[in-house]
Amino acid sequence: MKKVMLKTTLSLAVAMASSQLFASGFALNEQSVSGMGTGFAGRSSSADDASTVFGNPAGMARLEGQQVTGGVAAIDATTNISQVSGNTNTRGSNKGDMVPFTAVPFGFYTNKLNDQWAVGFGVYAPFGLVTDYERGFQGRGFGSKSEVKVITFQPTVSYAFNDRVSVGFGPTFNRIAGTLESDVSLPQVPNAVNNIKIKGDDTALGFNVGVLVQATDTTRVGLTYHSKVKYKLEGHTEVSPGAGVPPQLLRGNRYDASLKIDTPESWDLSVTQDMNDAWKLYAGATWTRWSRLKDITVNNEGVTTGNGGGAGPQLVGTIKEDQNWHDTWAYAVGTSYQLTKQVVLRTGLTFDQSPTNNTNRSPRIPTGDRTIFSVGLGYAVMDNMTIDLAYSYLQEEDVKVNSHNKLGQTYNAKYENSANGFGLGMTYKF
Repeated sequence: MKKVMLKTTLSLAVAMASSQLFASGFALNEQSVSGMGTGFAGRSSSADDASTVFGNPAGMARLEGQQVTGGVAAIDATTNISQVSGNTNTRGSNKGDMVPFTAVPFGFYTNKLNDQWAVGFGVYAPFGLVTDYERGFQGRGFGSKSEVKVITFQPTVSYAFNDRVSVGFGPTFNRIAGTLESDVSLPQVPNAVNNIKIKGDDTALGFNVGVLVQATDTTRVGLTYHSKVKYKLEGHTEVSPGAGVPPQLLRGNRYDASLKIDTPESWDLSVTQDMNDAWKLYAGATWTRWSRLKDITVNNEGVTTGNGGGAGPQLVGTIKEDQNWHDTWAYAVGTSYQLTKQVVLRTGLTFDQSPTNNTNRSPRIPTGDRTIFSVGLGYAVMDNMTIDLAYSYLQEEDVKVNSHNKLGQTYNAKYENSANGFGLGMTYKF
C-alpha cells in the first residue's frame, strides 16, 4: 500500500509540473486574444493592448493613457485512443473524451503616468490542466481524473529611458491547487479496486521582466523572462477501499502529503516589423527549461483519520522517480493587415515542442509536439473600444503511452490529439 500511495502522489507532482505544457497545447496561451490571432508571434514585441503586462511588461510604456483588456479563451479538444494493450486486471473503455470544454478568463489594466513611468496589473491563468476520463476507462489505474489550476496576480511597473528603449518588471503571486484521482489494486487484495484521491495547494512568488527596443523606425524587438516558481504543496492522500479489503487496511485511509516542485523559467524573444501602413510581420521563439524536471521526490506520512478505529498502517517514506524531461523551443510567425480604419485581420503559425519522452509519458499528460494555425480579427467599435476575436486549430503528432507500476500492471495506447480554440476579448481606453 505504501508504494501504491507514494506512486500516486508522485503523479500529482508530474501533472502540476507539466500543466503549462498541457495548457499551451490545449488552452492555447489564454492571456491574450489579439496575440492568439497571430499564433503569439510577436508576443514580446507587439504591445498592442494591456495584455502586454504578461507578454512584455516593458510594453506598457507604449500604451497611452489608461487601458483595460479583458476576455476569455475556450478550448474544445478531441482525442482518439487506439492500439490499446496491457496486462492490467481491469478491463474497460477507451473513449478518449477526457478534456471537457473549458473557458479561462483574464484581465489586465495599464496606466501611463508620464513620459517615463507606467503601472499596471494582470489577473490570469498561466497554468492549467483538466483530464477527466469516463468511469470505466481501462487505464484508470494510471489516472482517471486530473485537475490543476493556477491563478496569478501580477502588479507591474515599466520605465522608458527614451522613445527607443523601455524596461518592465512585475512580481507574480501564484496560487496553485490540484486534485488527482485513480483506481488502483493493492498487492494484498489484487482483485479489489481502490479509489485514491490526492489534493494539494500552495502559494508562491515569481516575477516577469522584459525589455523593449525600437531598433529602427519600423522594427521593434522584445525580450521577456518569466521566472521559475518554487512550490511546496501541502495536502492529503485519501483512499476509498474497494470491497474485500482486510479490516486492518481500513483503519487509516487519509495521509499527510507534501512535495516540492519548480515550474520552469522561460525566455521569449520576438520581433515586430512594420512593412507599410497596412502590413505587419511578427516572429518569435520561446525557450522553456523543462529539464528542471529530472525527478520528483514525494513524502507521505501520518495517518490523520481512520475508518475502523485505532492506528492504521503508517505511511512514512520518501520515493524518487526519474522523469528526464528536456528543454523545449516554440517557434511562431504571423502577420496582421489593417483592412480598414476599424478592422485588422491576423493570422499565425506555431510549432511547439513537447518535453515528455516515450518512456515516462502517462494517460494524465498524453501530449506530443504540436502545430497550431490561428486566425483573428480586431474591430474598433469606437475610437476607444476594440473587440478581438480569434480561432486556432491545433494538431499534435501521434504519441504512445506506455505506463507501468510496481504491481507489474501496464497500459499501452496510441493517442491522437487535436483541438479547436476560441477567443473573445475587449480593450477599452480612457
